[in-house]
Amino acid sequence: MRRTTALRTGLSALLMLGTWATASTLPASAADSPAGSAEAPASPELLSAMQRDLGLTRSQTEARLAAEKTATAVEGKAKRAAGSSYGGSWFDAESGQLTVAVTRGADTEAIRATGATVRLVRHSARQLDAAKARIDELSAPAGVSSWHVDPKANRVVVNVVTARQDDNDVQDFLAQARQAAPVTVKQTPGAPQTFAAGTVGGDPYYTGNVRCSIGFSVHGGFVTAGHCGGAGAAVYGWDRSYVGNFQGSSFPDNDYAWVNVGSGWWTVPVVLGWGTIPDQLVRGSNEAPVGTSICRSGSTTQWRCGTVLAKNETVNYSQGAVHQMTKTSVCAEGGDSGGSFISGDQAQGVTSGGWGNCSSGGETWYQPVNEILNRYGLTLHTA
Repeated sequence: MRRTTALRTGLSALLMLGTWATASTLPASAADSPAGSAEAPASPELLSAMQRDLGLTRSQTEARLAAEKTATAVEGKAKRAAGSSYGGSWFDAESGQLTVAVTRGADTEAIRATGATVRLVRHSARQLDAAKARIDELSAPAGVSSWHVDPKANRVVVNVVTARQDDNDVQDFLAQARQAAPVTVKQTPGAPQTFAAGTVGGDPYYTGNVRCSIGFSVHGGFVTAGHCGGAGAAVYGWDRSYVGNFQGSSFPDNDYAWVNVGSGWWTVPVVLGWGTIPDQLVRGSNEAPVGTSICRSGSTTQWRCGTVLAKNETVNYSQGAVHQMTKTSVCAEGGDSGGSFISGDQAQGVTSGGWGNCSSGGETWYQPVNEILNRYGLTLHTA
């Protein structure tokens, strides 16, 4: 349990500052927020957190954040310029450039004019997504951790738990996967698991005997992970007062949910910094490219940073597969489920699960927030 004064005041700010919520101008739909919206310079605390978790100097961190902001703005333009030849894209931290993969016939000059570099590949993103969908139809054993389209490799990567790689059922799955798609097999130390936790006193929200973390405020409530509670389940805040109920929930297949907020609780567009950094305003939900830095806020391990590793990954939890997840190098632990993934001031998703911990390291997955907003017809509460 990690209850601090910062948590009490921070969580109160997140949900209870009715005057702030009332004074805010009515925000546009999250998808309408421009990538170049006004954004305050990165705080010293944010720079420090990224230096700690990514092993960067201060000047390297500042340069990376500037390059990532540019790459996020370029990605959509480059994808439109590539059209049906688009094969995916990724950000390279060393060069500070966004690379766009394309098949033959693409208008490479138009793509380069957006500011992206170009790489010629064999398979388009549409072809690889279709190949991955064929693998999604297979029944995966526990020794298979996840699979996703890797635009840089231009293949579908299947992640196998190292200790289970020689199991017959794993080898049978890989043989079927290779028939369905161009596949590369990688090893991973641990099997994925969700990050819900049993009840301990004084942390963000509870349902039944489960503690989870708030994701992002929406008009009328907040979004979080589906495995934290089923539709209709009552939700209680850090002070054990009644907040609302799960209005919708999906897990497995997806891992998202939303909770209505009432009974004196309010919503504001804030992600807790837990005293590590100032609480962060949320201004939109523009999607960050693969390779960019990203940070997470959760009730157990608080503020942590890392890198976006993959998108549209299928995660094979023991409860069943969950689709269209984003993988990161950010660590997490039990109780962090549902918490916020944010890039700059742009909401990215809610914490689902992963392997490892914040002592020895690990990886995590999040459910992209725009999918949740679209599924339930919600509007992100933005500053």
